[in-house]
Amino acid sequence: MITQIVAIITNELKLQAKHVTQVVNLLGEGATVPFISRYRKEMTGSMDEMKVADVKERFEKLQELQKRKETILKTIEEQGNLSADLKAQIENTFSSTELEDIYLPYKPKRKTRAVKAKEKGLEPLAKILMKQYERDVDSKAAQFVKGDVSDIDEALQGARDIIAEWISENGTVRDIVRSGYGRDAVVSSKLVKGKDVEGAKYSDYFEFSEALKKCPSHRLLAIRRGEKEGILKVSITPDVERIQERLDRFYVKGNTEASNQVQLAITDACKRLLFPSIETEFSNLSKQKADEEAIDVFAKNLRQLLLSSPLGQKRVLAIDPGFKSGCKVVCLDAQGNLQHNENIYPHPPQRETKVAAKKISSMVDAYKIEAVAIGNGTASRETESFIRNLKYNRDIQVFVVSEDGASVYSASKVARDEFPQYDVTVRGAVSIGRRLMDPLAELVKIDPKSIGVGQYQHDVDQNALKSSLDGVVESCVNKVGVDLNTSSMHLLTYVSGLGPQLAKNIVEFRKENGAFTSRAQLKKVPRLGAKAFEQAAGFLRITDAKNPLDNSAVHPESYATVQQMAKDNNCAVAELISDAEKRKSIKLNDYISDTIGLPTLKDIIDELEKPGRDPRQIIKVFEFEKGIFSIDDLYEGMTLPGIVTNITKFGAFVDIGVKQDGLVHISQMADRFISDPNDVVHLHQHVKVKVTEVDKSRKRIQLSMKEADV
Repeated sequence: MITQIVAIITNELKLQAKHVTQVVNLLGEGATVPFISRYRKEMTGSMDEMKVADVKERFEKLQELQKRKETILKTIEEQGNLSADLKAQIENTFSSTELEDIYLPYKPKRKTRAVKAKEKGLEPLAKILMKQYERDVDSKAAQFVKGDVSDIDEALQGARDIIAEWISENGTVRDIVRSGYGRDAVVSSKLVKGKDVEGAKYSDYFEFSEALKKCPSHRLLAIRRGEKEGILKVSITPDVERIQERLDRFYVKGNTEASNQVQLAITDACKRLLFPSIETEFSNLSKQKADEEAIDVFAKNLRQLLLSSPLGQKRVLAIDPGFKSGCKVVCLDAQGNLQHNENIYPHPPQRETKVAAKKISSMVDAYKIEAVAIGNGTASRETESFIRNLKYNRDIQVFVVSEDGASVYSASKVARDEFPQYDVTVRGAVSIGRRLMDPLAELVKIDPKSIGVGQYQHDVDQNALKSSLDGVVESCVNKVGVDLNTSSMHLLTYVSGLGPQLAKNIVEFRKENGAFTSRAQLKKVPRLGAKAFEQAAGFLRITDAKNPLDNSAVHPESYATVQQMAKDNNCAVAELISDAEKRKSIKLNDYISDTIGLPTLKDIIDELEKPGRDPRQIIKVFEFEKGIFSIDDLYEGMTLPGIVTNITKFGAFVDIGVKQDGLVHISQMADRFISDPNDVVHLHQHVKVKVTEVDKSRKRIQLSMKEADV
């Protein structure tokens, strides 16, 4: 069975069977996607992380299908209906839709009209009618008027019920109907009577219809949300006449009384059985497709957010701004540890501007502050203006940082465990500061759905969403690498091969024994065995380790090879790292072995050139337009600097400093056709936009990037 599954994946993903087999085997041995893609390139043909993840996902789905087959085979066998041909048909099917069609006639069902008709002895009459030779159906039906059958009409009705069920359970027929839905189906929505005020936000869909195959995911999810909230009634309908004509041609023979009965049964089967069943199927499939697209958008955004540029280890003053309640200020050292916290009140109603200015200057001096992080919530622009207008005795960089999810973190168990003696306001301000220093390390503590970069994230399949986002977090954490001596338990959890328990054990070991001085010490951590070490070691970094390779992405299993390279060049490993000429003299082919090939050797050389370097870009300071604080300050035609905060299928949302993000529709992103906004912008990109429309009552701002360049 594994061989068949590998063959299917190979064909679908256009990969080599031997490489797919190796990935499947490695996964079975407990290897992770990041580990396989980074350290097993010889075995996989240098598959990238995305392809390895695709193999994993498809393999798991085919395994689920196999379990479903086993259940179906057992059920049919218990019925005594499992022939050799039927068994072979089921075993050789790898489409879930086809499998369910095969199973449908044998699927245990409630007492249908067809079942009741069979119990009345009307199945022989149904078979006679299906042959369509009988010209006097009444006289033939009369022979079945006995027992529970009271008259000819009841006999014919029962026979038609049986025929209708036969038709509805025929796999070819179901494919004909599916084809009709796929080609012509229209999704429609109507307002539920009396819900117009309550559902005002769905007004675009009160009387709506569109070809299902053309309906974009965000629109379909909006409609489905309206349906779920009881505002809209939604239906998916095909070209009924066209489908029935095809079924008539498929079943009806000649023009006898019997064929007329079959035609009536076809109409009944369509209306009562086939259309409702296939509509549900297409409703689920279209929802699944919309979910996949929305999850893909979320995953791309999350990846960009997690890989946002870090400020790095700098001393930061972080501010959670506010008006009446004041601004919560915290001072963090270069490792993100809380040094000090207090409140200032520079804004109305208190307006203690001078006192606040004096406090900020004092804290900047006392804690040798290098940068200021300001949350982008209430009073953000006013606080930014206040901070930028102060004079300091050193260069201070000022950044506005997204607060999305900060309140979720500050009230979480993770935050309580970190800062049990402080309230949520202090924790929130600390989170804002740490996000500036290292977005990845801080954001992994928060449920991705709360970070503010999704598209209908609460409407999609939550299990599929969690699986996708967990994969993104794991990918990003391992791409960047993790400092073994400073990382939180939460961050360590996402390192390849670890998980919550081993992450906790590492932190406790670190507390008891001091900082790790080598990767090899990981083997002393309780319950961290050889497999976990193999999977995790290459992604963990030790700054200033005795062995410089411990602060690189070179895996310990390759240390001997690097040491041999150094020996052959009459130098130490550290010299290989610092001396480009020595690296150039290395002939990689001399180090190929049974376990290490050119792909790994090239990775080693690349890493020796830049050991432990953070792959993320350097952060840039951004400033909003001065004097623009609210939507009331905007007018059509003005051009402003902005920063991309969210990307969807239909465009990008841009923060221009007025509380409400503006929308740059996909049609306004460039002077060419754009199918994916990600082709033009990325999260946190600094852009210039032109205000094209301001709707103050609905708090909607329309922006254009292409007009801003005119």
